[in-house]
Amino acid sequence: MKRREFIYVLGSIAWGFWPGRRTVIAAMAAVVLLPIDAGNAGWLSDLLKGSPKQGKPSKQAKPAKQVTSSKSAALAKRAASSKRQTVKLAALGPVQLPTAALKPVATRCEPSKFRIVLDVGHTAESEGAISARNVSEFVFNLRLAKQIEQKLKAEGFAETRLLLTEGKARRSLFKRVATANDLRADLLLSIHHDSVPNKFLEDWEFEGKKSRFSDRFSGYSVFVSRENPDFKTSLMFAELIGKEMKAQGLEYARQYSQPIMGRHQRPLLNRETGVYRYDELIVLRKTRMAAALLEAGSIINRDEELMMSSPERRDIISSGVAAAVKEFCEPRWGMLGPL
Repeated sequence: MKRREFIYVLGSIAWGFWPGRRTVIAAMAAVVLLPIDAGNAGWLSDLLKGSPKQGKPSKQAKPAKQVTSSKSAALAKRAASSKRQTVKLAALGPVQLPTAALKPVATRCEPSKFRIVLDVGHTAESEGAISARNVSEFVFNLRLAKQIEQKLKAEGFAETRLLLTEGKARRSLFKRVATANDLRADLLLSIHHDSVPNKFLEDWEFEGKKSRFSDRFSGYSVFVSRENPDFKTSLMFAELIGKEMKAQGLEYARQYSQPIMGRHQRPLLNRETGVYRYDELIVLRKTRMAAALLEAGSIINRDEELMMSSPERRDIISSGVAAAVKEFCEPRWGMLGPL
C-alpha cells in the first residue's frame, strides 16, 4: 500500500471515531512520512500537548554540563533548533512545519449555504451565436443552465441561483455582473456554447432555409481572467471543471491556442483540461467572486449541435459541473494536500 493511501485509510478511521481528530491525523501522517533516521522525535509530544514553544526545557530538567566552548555550544543549539523546525517528508521534500501549518485547511464551503450563480450567457434580445440549424445560443445556454441548477440543488447546493439578464449586448454584461455582486455569490459560472470566426463558416441549407456551419472544430473549453480579484480560486475551479469534463469522455476545443484563430487566439493554461486565459471578459474580471466561463460545446458544428441538443449530453455536462463544485467544497489538508 502506498504511503498516501495508507494515510487516507488511517485518516478516515480517525475522522469517524477519535475526538481531537484533526491534530491526531496530522501528527500520524507526519510520523508515517518521516524517514527512519529522523532525529528529535520529541517534537511529536510537543505537538500532541499543544506546546507553543519547542526546545524549552521542563522545570524539573537539570541544566546540562558545559563540555564544549561557547562557540561550539551555540552551533549545536542552532543545529538542534533547525532539526526541530524542519521535517523531511519523503513525498514532499523539506517543508517548514510550524504548529499552525499542521492543522487542516478549513472546509471551503457548506453546501446548504454556498451560493453559486449560474449565469445564462447572452439574452433574448442579444442571442449570441446561431447554430448550424438556426437555433440561437441563448436557447442552448438556458436549457443547460437549468439542468445544471437542478443537478446542483439535488446535490445539496440549495442556494444555487440562475441568473437571467435582459437587454442588449454590452449593457447586459454590466447588468449581470452587478446582479451577481449584489447576490453576494461565492462562485460564478457563466454558461455558453461555442461557434467559430466568420472566416471558417460555410453555407448549407437546412429545412429549406439557408444557414451556415463549420464542422472543422468541436469540444468544450473553460476560460478564466487574470484580472478577476480571486484569480487563483477561479483557476482552481476552472481546472476542476475541465478535469470533470475530461473524465466524462469529452474533448476540449484546441483551436484557441492556434495562430489561425487570429485575434481570438488565447493562452492555453492547461493542455490536459482545456483551460484558457481570457482576461478581457467582463463577466469574469468585473465580478467580486471567483468566476469561470464554460463553452459547453460547438453548436456551429453540425454533429456536435445534435449532441448538445440531447438531454443525455446535457446530463453529462451538468453531472461534471456538479462534481467539480462538490470537489471545490471539500476540505483540503494544509500539510499533505489532496490524497
